[in-house]
Amino acid sequence: MVQLPFPVTQPDAAEIETGRKMFAGETQFLKGVVAMSGLPDADRPEVCFAGRSNVGKSTLINALTGRKAIARASNTPGRTQEINYFTLADRYLVDLPGYGYAKAPVDVVARWQALLKAYLQGRPTLRRAFVLIDARHGVKDVDEEILSLLDSAAVTFQAVLTKADKVKTADREKALDRTRAALSKHPAAFPELIVTSSETGHGIDVLRAVIASL
Repeated sequence: MVQLPFPVTQPDAAEIETGRKMFAGETQFLKGVVAMSGLPDADRPEVCFAGRSNVGKSTLINALTGRKAIARASNTPGRTQEINYFTLADRYLVDLPGYGYAKAPVDVVARWQALLKAYLQGRPTLRRAFVLIDARHGVKDVDEEILSLLDSAAVTFQAVLTKADKVKTADREKALDRTRAALSKHPAAFPELIVTSSETGHGIDVLRAVIASL
């Protein structure tokens, strides 16, 4: 049987160039938000990056923007404890706090997880959530909770596989199929995958093109 659902996104050359031009512009850190009342005005489209702790959100944003440290990356799970806003052209890029395991007090974890859920359910200008999935492990139980939340909030999300360079070529299709099987249960899932590696740059141009098209 031919596997058709959730193919890997393949923008054309014009779309790739549009994305390149957008991200060639200046990206600036705007603010970190610790409560819904601190969100900037909903005056432009925004896309957000969600994922379990240490999946590589900050590293991916740095790769997208071509800036080494515009988003703080850390080997310590749970480093991002607020919603971080960045401006790019006519839109916002949003780095969400990691969900799942984090080396922080329980009350702190609960507080930023609540902020994450409130944002996903209540931001009217959110055009798409990019949910980062470690290509080595696929969708985990902690991811399922957020995917179900996005379903209930009717927020379209697109899976972005990270750390693809860590998966052996022989195992790549199996890893993709595991992710496809998990996503097929979620009605809010955009029906294409993006496969990336921040280390090698693989798929970064594809993700730029997709963001530029929204």
